[in-house]
Amino acid sequence: MIRLLAAHKVAVAAIVFLQLVQTLGNLLLPTVNAAVIDDGIVPGDTNVILRLGAVMAAIAIVQAAAALAAGYLGAVVAMQLGAQLRQEVFGKIQSLSSQEVASFGAQSLVTRTTNDTLQIQSFAVLVFTMLVAAPVMGAGGIVLALQQDVALSSVVIVVVPVLMAIMYVIVRRLVPLYRDGQELLDRTGEVLREQIIGANIIRAFVRQDHETQRFAQANGRLTRNNLQSALLVAGMLPLIMIVVNLSSVAVIWFGGHRVQAGDMKLGALTAFIAYILQILLAIMMAMYVLMTGPRAAVCAERLRAVLDTSPSVADRRPEVPTGTDRPAFDGGDLAFRDVSFSYPGAEAPVLEAVSFTARQGSITAIVGSTGSGKSTLINLLPRFLDATSGHITLAGRDIRSMPLDVLRQNIALAPQRSHLFTGTIAENLRVAAPDAADAELWDALETAQAAEFVRELPLQLQAPVGQGGTTLSGGQRQRLCVARAVLRRAPLYLFDDSFSALDFDTEARLRDRLETALGHAVVIIVAERISTVAGAGQILVLDDGRLVAGGTHGELLETSPTYREIAGSQLALGGMP
Repeated sequence: MIRLLAAHKVAVAAIVFLQLVQTLGNLLLPTVNAAVIDDGIVPGDTNVILRLGAVMAAIAIVQAAAALAAGYLGAVVAMQLGAQLRQEVFGKIQSLSSQEVASFGAQSLVTRTTNDTLQIQSFAVLVFTMLVAAPVMGAGGIVLALQQDVALSSVVIVVVPVLMAIMYVIVRRLVPLYRDGQELLDRTGEVLREQIIGANIIRAFVRQDHETQRFAQANGRLTRNNLQSALLVAGMLPLIMIVVNLSSVAVIWFGGHRVQAGDMKLGALTAFIAYILQILLAIMMAMYVLMTGPRAAVCAERLRAVLDTSPSVADRRPEVPTGTDRPAFDGGDLAFRDVSFSYPGAEAPVLEAVSFTARQGSITAIVGSTGSGKSTLINLLPRFLDATSGHITLAGRDIRSMPLDVLRQNIALAPQRSHLFTGTIAENLRVAAPDAADAELWDALETAQAAEFVRELPLQLQAPVGQGGTTLSGGQRQRLCVARAVLRRAPLYLFDDSFSALDFDTEARLRDRLETALGHAVVIIVAERISTVAGAGQILVLDDGRLVAGGTHGELLETSPTYREIAGSQLALGGMP
């Protein structure tokens, strides 16, 4: 926060100056008003009234202009701080590995980037509006009140500690409430997100009442927390007004007696009342900032936890300037050498001592039962996760020696979950190649067996795609993701169970086209169906994180019991053509 403020030091200095001008104007006006009463109104001197009235008008104009300018600058700087903070948090999230993202939770990261940043932004507005004015107004009010009448200033000695005690009790109670509130907001958002994404499943199993109750519980806890904090904040104003009104009554009562006794002028009493109110207003402003501060502090802690997280996947300094063409590999094999991977705190590794070579110009397929480590192995290649031990080389280079951007620019990925972005089909395909011409898009769609259904759409390449591709079927989403990967023109292609939603005929045509289109590259295909991998030049069999066999389809049927078992079960269930 301090670093971000330093980037706006000129604007912050201007805000401080304008706040000082506004506050000094507030402090000066009661003194001038007292002079008008004592030197002009009491003797009936019109010239004094006009002269001092003009001074008061000039002070008021300057004060109003300073207040408007300070408010405008404060709002602008606060909005820019919020924007920069969101940008930094988003950039940090993008640098985290899948492991760190999972540890925070997707919904928590969304809340931290949006709601938490908004709370800090709102607090910054209050700081720019009140934090400078409050201490100056309070200290200046005390000094000028003493100047008007020392004896009457004893009221301040009683009132200030009472207000400070109220502030301490309320702020102390608010801090844990705000901390719990942000966590409850995370949980409520998580439940809501699950229910929206899984709406069809909930309806299919007639679980609407159960899910409604589950959301009601999460929402109820958040509501109770917010209600408690809101009641504390709302209770502050009546307590303060009681103290302020009692103090005003006391000042008028005792001040009136002093004026009657001739120990104090009427103008001085009027100024003293104004300064007492300014002192109390300064304390109220400070209390409001301090009451809002705990929530901002909790949000800052949550954002700091994200920003201070060191990615488990370390990035090396880029070897090429940003904006240049990606460095092209001349071609080469992909090799695993005793690669293992374990999650922190796990009892057993997900992958253990995996070694193989995937040749350029051929397809290497990976099969295995659910939970055998296939997707984890794929995630090691673009370094979404980093191997715990061992080495992975591409074209003879250890992938951990490459900058992440360079490595990932040379990989084309069709993920297990077919994800598309809001936009058009063309925009989704150009995620892989921003400068691709329409003809190249159609070539990729032809390879992925997606051209036919795209041509049937009214807008074809410009047809809209809903968030996550929800406007398309599962098979259509998979084929578009495959087309996006094919468009990449990379030396390494990864297809992580990317054909599971396709029928056998479409899948067979797609495999034939891939062999022709990607003959220049290393191709890794992860699949559950034996029919998907039967024609691969090399098939690797994973079982419980270990590579237990490798070879062609025919060789594995003869030599690998695990592969035979998988193939036999699918044949019995009609899973092979």
